[in-house]
Amino acid sequence: MERALENMLYASRWVLAPIYLGLSAALVLLGVKFFQEVVHTAPLVVQMSEADLVLVILSLVDMALVGGLLVMVMFSGYENFISRIDVSEGTEKLSWLGKLDAGSLKQKVAASIVAISSIHLLRAFMSAQQIPNDKLMWYVIIHLTFVLSALGMAYVDKMNKH
Repeated sequence: MERALENMLYASRWVLAPIYLGLSAALVLLGVKFFQEVVHTAPLVVQMSEADLVLVILSLVDMALVGGLLVMVMFSGYENFISRIDVSEGTEKLSWLGKLDAGSLKQKVAASIVAISSIHLLRAFMSAQQIPNDKLMWYVIIHLTFVLSALGMAYVDKMNKH
């Protein structure tokens, strides 16, 4: 009885597989949105101000960071919780594949969130004239919360490794 229950619990990890597959669909959607933004901006680039162009570029960088975050979560989550990814010999393999444990993944996710939040904060500051001061203050507070959370998680991980 106990053995059957343990086997069933162990096999239930495959419930996560469709979730990671869904993240790959989200990555495709993000790619569509990225190129939609590029196609929308390209004809207007000559008449755009430098600040507006920088804001568009920051939004593209933001999408690239989110895409990278999705890839990290998909691959390392799949490898950590479901099954090792077997890449055929002779094909290109990501250097970090198989090396990110749950703690490392958590740190990379936290660092990505801080980077994404930094871009959003920079975009807010570039159009600070149109944003009320109290709203800007909340943007800074939220960003600092992300930074402190990431630092706290890094500290806890460092303490756990000793």
